[in-house]
Amino acid sequence: MQVDYRDMPMDELDSNIPQGRGMIKWAPFATMPEQFERVAEMVEDQTRIERPVLSDDRLDEMNHVLKKALHDKRSVKVEYYYDGFRFQVDLRLIQVDTWSMVLIGHHPDDDTEMTFISFIDILNIVLL
Repeated sequence: MQVDYRDMPMDELDSNIPQGRGMIKWAPFATMPEQFERVAEMVEDQTRIERPVLSDDRLDEMNHVLKKALHDKRSVKVEYYYDGFRFQVDLRLIQVDTWSMVLIGHHPDDDTEMTFISFIDILNIVLL
């Protein structure tokens, strides 16, 4: 009869199990900081995504949301792509510059700092 210790209640387990060496066994690995950096770079590279391609229908929907937000002077939540990652920011729109293809806005709580987001980087826009 084999019993899986993960299925047993904690009070039935033997409390005299040795703990082992813990983090001491990883000490030699920590002597090579270059390897730590390379492993961190590899992990970051694996989490990157390619720039999504949006359909024409999705672009039309986002254009409609932008027009409504500008007309009603409402804030929007913009999801955008930058350097392999997705980010979100809340904005109060100031201008949609079609010539330079940039969305210009302020953070709702901070009127001093302006945010510029390129049209090509925008993935989704939602009214707040």
